Amino acid sequence: MSAQQVDSAPPATAPVEVQQPAAPQQTGQAQATPAAPDAQPGHITGTVVDTYGDVVVGATVVLDDGTITDQRSVDSDDNGFFQFAGVRPGVSYHVTIRGKDFADWKSQEMVVKPGEFATVTGIQLKLSEASTSVTVYGDNLQIATEQIQVAEKQRVLGFIPNFYVVYDAQNAVPLPAKLKFKLAFRVAVDPVSFAAAAFLGTVDQASDSPNYPQGWGGFGERVGARYADGFTDIMFGGAILPALLHQDPRYYYQGTGTTSSRLKHALAYPFICKGDNGKLQPNYSTIGGDLISAGLSNLYYPPSNRGVGLVFTNLAIGTAERGLSTVLQEFVLRRLTPGSRKTN
Repeated sequence: MSAQQVDSAPPATAPVEVQQPAAPQQTGQAQATPAAPDAQPGHITGTVVDTYGDVVVGATVVLDDGTITDQRSVDSDDNGFFQFAGVRPGVSYHVTIRGKDFADWKSQEMVVKPGEFATVTGIQLKLSEASTSVTVYGDNLQIATEQIQVAEKQRVLGFIPNFYVVYDAQNAVPLPAKLKFKLAFRVAVDPVSFAAAAFLGTVDQASDSPNYPQGWGGFGERVGARYADGFTDIMFGGAILPALLHQDPRYYYQGTGTTSSRLKHALAYPFICKGDNGKLQPNYSTIGGDLISAGLSNLYYPPSNRGVGLVFTNLAIGTAERGLSTVLQEFVLRRLTPGSRKTN
């Protein structure tokens, strides 16, 4: 009996050739690899400042990927801050910033990761050549008038007068007597000056000083005395004496150099000023204005608050306050004065 043999080996099949993906061609620059379509978008943020470290408000910030498919812009806010949300991960972007009176600034290539908050660093806007130069025309009166018009727009936090500071010392010209009086009177009648007198009068009323009576009558006398102190000080120290002695009543902001040199510059102002001839000289105007104002206070302060002691006490207080004010001008107030970003 013969048995049939069963071949259990599988039938032979043709070999399958697996195609390997072609290697990408090498280019001179690495290509950013876009993330998966469902990847979480990122954010790009930053703060716009100038070369002094002051924030730049209202600058136009443009984000683009080099094509017209993703280009958008925002304006920097009151703190110089900007943000772009919904940024595609793995895509190369550039940030371009344009500000009035500043040269354009452009970032290096940026690629964000999914969900990343990327910050643009190194932003420092430089003044454009057109804004850092002054076209000399007409006479000094015309130039000084325009510079005072700009200075009158300088307000700390947008409402407190900051008119007596020169931020563009290189291009400043001497003030004629007419403009010295105009600037002083502008400060004296500013609503903030009346509000300050009312506030200080309220403090004096609460502390029962000077020795006016209590009640509304005494309150009115205290407010009036405070306003008279400020009015006589600004008119004598900021206009009358500077006009007679040919001195500049303004503080010249330094802004550069070491902290020590800037501090010395600020503290020296109550004692040293710039003359109309451009040379440094003893600040007779400021010291004399404080002294005359303190002396005139003997005419309206109560008899118990008069005398030579009051005069020199008020002089010392006025000088100390002025030194503190100029230190704040040098290190703090420019950041809080939007109008200071314009040349004056």
